Amino acid sequence: MDPIKTQLEMISPVINFTEAAAVSADSGVMGSTCISPAGSSQLSRYENQKRRDWNTFGQYLRNHRPPLALSRCSGAHVLEFLRYLDQFGKTKVHTQLCPFFGHPNPPAPCPCPLRQAWGSLDALVGRLRAAYEENGGMPETNPFGARAVRLYLREVRDSQSKARGISYEKKKKKRKKLPSAILPSPS
Repeated sequence: MDPIKTQLEMISPVINFTEAAAVSADSGVMGSTCISPAGSSQLSRYENQKRRDWNTFGQYLRNHRPPLALSRCSGAHVLEFLRYLDQFGKTKVHTQLCPFFGHPNPPAPCPCPLRQAWGSLDALVGRLRAAYEENGGMPETNPFGARAVRLYLREVRDSQSKARGISYEKKKKKRKKLPSAILPSPS
């Protein structure tokens, strides 16, 4: 077995959750490689995605000017990262001036920007929040759980639902029905 080929097989490109890895290197944008753990094929899809997201966020911190240590990262830095990712979005979000604002299926193209979908951002923050704690961070200092991040996600969700004309309704928890007492029928 060729040892060089084995080493090359262990190196996999890190693709951020937007799959926007085809960005020019001179723009200072993320695009790195990491060495996958030997048992990565046995990790779940969620665990692999969490690892890729964590590596992407780490690369973002290293590319930050000035470079930022994870211990000094705050909710404001997480918001900066989420706003940065918007440029790679694939979800059309109509502005209030757009004639298709509030229409779920616009009949024609418009110049409105593409953004990250709320659901993608919410899932990303959840994965990064878990990865932060798995990598030694304390839950009390987790920047992904900051109030500002929760408010930002709520704002994105509400603005995107208005722009698309689709109201977001929170799923109600199903209550278990208790068996009703059997009453004797009047005779």
